Order: sequence, then C-alpha cells, then structure tokens
Amino acid sequence: MSEFINNTEHRQQLLKKIIKGLHDGLDLEEAKAEFKKHFNTVSTAEISMMEQALIKEGMAVEEVQNLCDVHAAVFDGSISDIHPTKDHTKIKGHPVQVFLEENQNIEKLIQDEIEPYLNQTGKTAELMLRIGFERLSEIHKHYARKEYLFFPHLEKKGIDAPPKVMWAKDDETRAEIKAVLNELSKVDHDLEKTRDMMNQAIHDVREMIFKEDNILMPLLLEELSFFDWIMIDSATEEIGYFINPPKYKWTDKVNTEETISEQPVKEIIQGEVPFDAGSLSPEVLNAMLNTLPLDMTFVDHEGHVKYFTQGKERIFDRPITIIGRHVSMCHPPASVHIVEEIVESFRSGRKDNEDFWIRMKDMFVYIRYFAVRNKSGEYLGTLEVTQNIKPITELEGEKRLVSKD
Repeated sequence: MSEFINNTEHRQQLLKKIIKGLHDGLDLEEAKAEFKKHFNTVSTAEISMMEQALIKEGMAVEEVQNLCDVHAAVFDGSISDIHPTKDHTKIKGHPVQVFLEENQNIEKLIQDEIEPYLNQTGKTAELMLRIGFERLSEIHKHYARKEYLFFPHLEKKGIDAPPKVMWAKDDETRAEIKAVLNELSKVDHDLEKTRDMMNQAIHDVREMIFKEDNILMPLLLEELSFFDWIMIDSATEEIGYFINPPKYKWTDKVNTEETISEQPVKEIIQGEVPFDAGSLSPEVLNAMLNTLPLDMTFVDHEGHVKYFTQGKERIFDRPITIIGRHVSMCHPPASVHIVEEIVESFRSGRKDNEDFWIRMKDMFVYIRYFAVRNKSGEYLGTLEVTQNIKPITELEGEKRLVSKD
C-alpha cells in the first residue's frame, strides 16, 4: 500500500481521478479500493473542493448529482470531521440540532408509517401509505431551510458546488414524492409500479439524510460563524419545519451557552437606500419601480401626494404637477368623498385595505388601496396600486417553458 497522501493539491487530483473513473464506468468496489490505497480519511471540505473543481472543469451539475450517491458510498466511513470539536448538535434549538433531529423524525416516519404497509395490499394499506407520503411531503420545508438559509452562507464563502448538487437532488426527491401521491390518488393504478416508485423515493430520502448528516452539517459547522447561525435562526420560522416545530428556541437566553455580545450589523453601502432585506441605489430603485406592470401612487399621512411610478403602460394620467397636492384636490368632486373615507378608515386603524374593480375601454382595472404603517403600527400614508388584470383573467392551462421570441 502506498504512503497516505498529505499534499492538498495531490489529494484533490487523486479524488477527482477516482470520481471521473466512476463517471467513465469504473466499478464501485474498484473505486473504493483505489480510495483506500491512497487515503486514510477525507474531510467534508475536500469533498466540497472536489465537487466544485469538477463543475468548473466542465462536468455538468446534473452529472455530479448523479455521481453524488456513488461517491458518498466510496467515502463512507472515511469522513474525518463528522463529529466536529464544537458540537452544536448538543445545543437545544440550534439550527444544526433541529435539522439533525428532523432527519431522525423523517427516518422514524418512514419506518413507522410507510414501510409497514409497503408490501401489503388492500384499501387500508393504500390509505395508510397515502397518509404516510402526505406527511413525508412536508420534507419540502426541511429542504427549503437548507436551500434558502444554509446555502447562501456557503455561497458567500465561494462554496457553491455542494449546494447546486444537493438542490438538484432535493427537487428530484420532491418530484418523486409528488408522483407517488398522484399514483395513490388514482382509482386504478399499477401496484408494482407504484411500489417501485415508493421504494425509490424512500431510498433517495435516506441518501440525502446521510449526505446532510455526514457531509453538509460538518461543512456548515466548519465554515459558518456564530452570527451566520444567528441570521439563519432568525429566518427559520418564516419557512417552517418538518411537521412539528422544535420545543426549544436556540436564541432564548436559557437555551444557549453563548452570550450574544453584539447583533450582526447590516452592511450599509454608501449611496444606497437600506431596506429590511438588502439595499438598492436610487437609480436602480427608481428603474425597478417603473418596471412594475402596474401604477403606484403614495399619499403621505397628511394627505399629500408624495410619489407615483412612471411605467410604460399608464392607466390613469398622473401629471408631475400633482406632487405635493392634497389628495382631495386630485379627484372629481363627485368621488372625492370616497377617497377621503378610505384615507380616514386607514388613519383611524379601522381598515388596512380597500379594493375596487372596473371595466374601462378594453381593460379590466383592479384598483387597490393599502394603509402603510411602520413596525409600531403608526400610520405613514396610503398606497394606491392600479393594474389592468384582463390579461391575467384570460390565462388558461399552464406555461412552464421560456418563450422563444
């Protein structure tokens, strides 16, 4: 047996050679033997680097995705940092602990609610399988937290290959579960075909559990900072959990051993307008609002027109001279009382929105009014949004492909 390789570049070349060999038809057992010949262990960071290098060298993400299950089998038992020194898995409510616990719950659901009925026949078995797979379909929230909360932090650090590969596999598994539910909802379906579909979906769910537990989580723990986890935790509730939320909240003082000495500060880019999420330059912001396929007008808390969009397709005329004018002077006398009533209902807090729709020439115009309030609930003004929704009401069927023209 040759001496174990320690040089990083040399290790990467050998890892890529083994995976490319699998791509070209190398037998799995031969690949395992080749791996053991040169390596004692491999880290999650090395796996990540190897996947990124293969994609940069031209291997399609889909191909890396197809090989993902195979090369996970090659490395199985040799991943050195599965149990990192800083073990967040023991901190109640920490995003890592919650994610790993969800994987245990997913496996338990498969074992307790699906597999006992897989080889049974009859309506009761099919009903239980349908219920089991409907519950399993909640895995989309588990995957979404990974895709929308974990992956962006890796991508900011230049690690984008594992996210691409995993996301593709997630979508594949989502589609498999959906297909199973579609088959089970049919009055007559091919039992053997449906059973094969169920087994494939279960297999892929379990493969992803292995990758998440043994590759993704150690990689995240190695790369992400304490404040990265704070940001992830703060956005978690919005996406949701697999079936049941965790019992503990990590950021509750009693549940964390770490003290938050300072909150992560949003990066403020000079000259840009900061928002709750992100920032934009005035030029981009103005162009973006004018690109929207609708008209917007904002009236401040005192009733004066402060702003309106200037898109290509205007529904009502808005001359620039109305800026600063009181809203009561911008409408015909016969209808001004309606506008004043809407504004007053917003100002008093009695209402938050009011909608109207009218036929006008060849358009079906949807007019919406919204009360704009700050985080304390204080009334800031009224937003009017007007849109021709006739093209929307005439839509039929589905459109899933990009137009050619």
